Amino acid sequence: MKGSIQRRLTVAINWSAARIASLDSRECYEDSYALTEEFREWILCVEEHPSLMAEHVLVVPSPEQLQALLELRQQGAGRDGDGLLEI
Repeated sequence: MKGSIQRRLTVAINWSAARIASLDSRECYEDSYALTEEFREWILCVEEHPSLMAEHVLVVPSPEQLQALLELRQQGAGRDGDGLLEI
C-alpha cells in the first residue's frame, strides 16, 4: 500500500480509536458501538489485509489527472452528443 494511503488510514484509525475510548469513558456506549461498527474493517483489517483497505480509500486526483479526465470527457461528448449533464 502506498505511503500516503497508509498515513491517511493511520490517522483515521487513531482518531476513531481515541473517539471510541472517549465515548466509552463518558458511558455513551451506543455511540461508541456505532462508531466501532463504522470503522470495524479499518480497525481490524488494516494490518492483516492492506489490499482490502486500499479499495476503500479515496484519493484525490492530481491536477494533471483531472485535466486528462476532462479532456476525455469532452472528446466523448462530441461523439454521442449527450455532453455533460447539467442539473
